[in-house]
Amino acid sequence: METKTLKKEVANTDKTIRISGAEAVIRSLLEEGVDLIYGYPGGAIMPIYDELYKFQDKLHHVLTRHEQGAAHAAQGYARVSGRIGVAMATSGPGATNLVTGIADAQIDSTPMVCITGQVARHLLGSDAFQETDIVGISTPVTKWSYQITNASEIPEVIAKAFYISKSGRPGPVLIDITKNAQFEEFDFCYKKCNGIRSYKPVPVVNKEKLQEAASIINSAKKPFIVFGQGVILGNAEEELKTFIEKTGIPAAWTILGLSALPTDHPLNVGMVGMHGNYAPNLLTNECDVLIALGMRFDDRVTGDLNTYAKQAKVLHFEIDPAEIDKNVKTEVAILGNVKESLAQIIPLVNEKKHESWHEEFKKKRDIEFEKVIKKDLYPEKEGLTMGEVLKEINNATGDDAIIVSDVGQHQMFACRYAKFKRSKSNVTSGGLGTMGFALPASIGAKMGAPDREVVAVIGDGGYQMTIQELGTIFQTKVPVKIVVLNNNFLGMVRQWQQLFFDKRYASTELTNPDFITIAKGYHIKAKQVKKREELVNAVNEMIASKEAYFLEVCVEKEDNVFPMIPTGSSVSDIRLS
Repeated sequence: METKTLKKEVANTDKTIRISGAEAVIRSLLEEGVDLIYGYPGGAIMPIYDELYKFQDKLHHVLTRHEQGAAHAAQGYARVSGRIGVAMATSGPGATNLVTGIADAQIDSTPMVCITGQVARHLLGSDAFQETDIVGISTPVTKWSYQITNASEIPEVIAKAFYISKSGRPGPVLIDITKNAQFEEFDFCYKKCNGIRSYKPVPVVNKEKLQEAASIINSAKKPFIVFGQGVILGNAEEELKTFIEKTGIPAAWTILGLSALPTDHPLNVGMVGMHGNYAPNLLTNECDVLIALGMRFDDRVTGDLNTYAKQAKVLHFEIDPAEIDKNVKTEVAILGNVKESLAQIIPLVNEKKHESWHEEFKKKRDIEFEKVIKKDLYPEKEGLTMGEVLKEINNATGDDAIIVSDVGQHQMFACRYAKFKRSKSNVTSGGLGTMGFALPASIGAKMGAPDREVVAVIGDGGYQMTIQELGTIFQTKVPVKIVVLNNNFLGMVRQWQQLFFDKRYASTELTNPDFITIAKGYHIKAKQVKKREELVNAVNEMIASKEAYFLEVCVEKEDNVFPMIPTGSSVSDIRLS
């Protein structure tokens, strides 16, 4: 009683409170507005979990079944909510199990703060039980990593971590806290971080560069826009829409840019990249001005750099100076938050329609529809296709669900055929291509947007990498909808083996378990579909469910996703079959 009274008096007078490092971690998270953490306890982080128990009315902890699941769930939460995802784990294997999710967040610019426990300071470097150098391991895949060895460092380091993670180009931060620092007491006072000397996360927009870019855009005959996730991260969706509607420029998206512009917008011409749409890929090498908005010219977008858009003047709107001229040489680089850059350039550009240029896109879209899309969405063969499953999900959700896809063929079908009305609706692993991402990420997505329908679209291979997270769904009762497109193959690898390795299907055919029985073992409603006439009702039943639901759809075993640009080829070499 005396201790509690003393704490209250100190807190009210000096704005400090004498507490343990473990309690300081929890109070610091609360100061940053955190109300949800994904994690898995263990010996080296037990003091923090003990304090978390005392604050459980303010800070909800979700016990995942694997630390990788915690990282991916935090990513899903961050991607749909726009907030920072938080994950916690113990030392050693607990910490290293986070690394895949951390690397995924780094390359996809997802704001995330990870907190790991560590052995006591005097044991560092002694190969103590469950000791790993997680700061050394994670440094290449984080914006910042730091090891706390004294309790007094905790508030300042956590404040800095949240600032670094969300500012500028977002990304993951890792804080490793030794066990002694969790037990030590100190006088706690929290101040949010609003800046760090020498760290300038958002470049100032250069008005002369904007004038130069506007002049090039106004004189262009065949301008083309490719927008990426930077538009979503910068909350620049309205500016993008205003910009393209004023200029009349056709706009295509990268995988992570999907949903920044409604998919049915008349100026939205589809997806670029290896399995993107025919018209935007082919016409990349015919445009005279290429405007890149918040994208990084990934190799899956560009194909052979020696032949990529060589005829075009490239204008690159980007927040990260490291991305400028890294892969594609630019005519004009406009550094800054794309929201601010677009807002400033909109008054400088002319109103245009570019009707004949749009007609070229339409002609090639018609070719793709006849040779690819019609077969995917309206197949005449007996077996079910992944494309028609996505079509029925669109119909059942009114094009307004959050689609969380894993990695593989189904991912490409999901990105090609899912329809979106709202931003932050497409959640997938882009740059790292992490199989096993979708199931835990869908948990975080649903918790980040509880009012929206969340559908996880997963292949039978990736599903089994994190299938244990069904336990998290069962325990939390989070009503995610899970669709496994089962072709008994590692489909994307099999497709490459078919096309480039003379059908030598080395280690890609799967003998799968009874997925329905497994789902029911976790008390999750489940159904299997094998016939086309069963599909619509099954999808509708899934979407109508107020609880979690598992739907297995058995699709064609050797179906392929087209168009396709072979690795290392030019975007002009895109194949329709």
